[in-house]
Amino acid sequence: MNSVVRLENVSRHFGKVRAVVDLNLEVAAGEVLGLLGHNGAGKSTTMKMILGVLAPSAGQVQVLGENPRGRAAGHLRLQLGYLPENVSFYDNLSGREVLRYFARLKRIEIKHADHLLERVGLGEAADRRVRTYSKGMRQRLGLAQALLGAPKLLLLDEPTVGLDPIATRDVYDMINELRETGTSVILSSHVLAGVEKHLDRVAILAHGRLQADGTIDALRAQADLPLRIRARTTSLNGQVNERLAGLGLSARAVRADLIEFDAPASRKLEIMRALLADDDVSDVHVDAPSLESLYTHFNRLADAPEDANA
Repeated sequence: MNSVVRLENVSRHFGKVRAVVDLNLEVAAGEVLGLLGHNGAGKSTTMKMILGVLAPSAGQVQVLGENPRGRAAGHLRLQLGYLPENVSFYDNLSGREVLRYFARLKRIEIKHADHLLERVGLGEAADRRVRTYSKGMRQRLGLAQALLGAPKLLLLDEPTVGLDPIATRDVYDMINELRETGTSVILSSHVLAGVEKHLDRVAILAHGRLQADGTIDALRAQADLPLRIRARTTSLNGQVNERLAGLGLSARAVRADLIEFDAPASRKLEIMRALLADDDVSDVHVDAPSLESLYTHFNRLADAPEDANA
């Protein structure tokens, strides 16, 4: 892996609180990683160590081949973008003035700031005071700030908080564009349904430890959760139920023409063949375990007593 970020046996303690414990994690160039976990799981602490804001209590952090708190830290930060969960700006400045200020800090031409304001949908409000901005507008301004300078690594902590559905879609479109240009993205979000299709890989933290790491398909295989299958049928009590019973499965009626049941993923093709062989079945829909289901599953494992996981 051509690693943009590498954490090796990284721990961070705050007194007796172990915020991050023995974390090993890599992010490749052009990869979008979903960093997930409950509040207090260690996500923000991990991001701050990657940014160089916090030093690890143990282990090593490398970003673009450098120590983010080493001699190259100043130059390195010019190549990073960060959107915190709670953005805060100078309320008496206009959006344009705020972004031009950050552009100067990043040593880039201020014309790029004006372009980004248009890109995030703040062109018409660029000269208004930030104190007049809604939460969603402040979030857009924060995203524009994070995108300044075409960063090689972008860290986004709850990037769609306060955004309407159209603005949320635009954020994910921008993330997809950045991926195509080779930018790596670490994204933390609690809105799992919306983010799932935009992630290349998922890392789930629980109690400061890495509980799961892999593509969504790999985590599905690891979790071995059942599929949810729905079939539209003209005969709820007819041959289709007999076929399912012969497979050791039992369906429940959702409405007059629809049944659903759970089944092992390993038997998907067998079950599909049985359903499609029935003339009473007019449609079949299969739902694989969602990211939200996987997240819940791995967090339950983390919370289970150690002897239950043995």
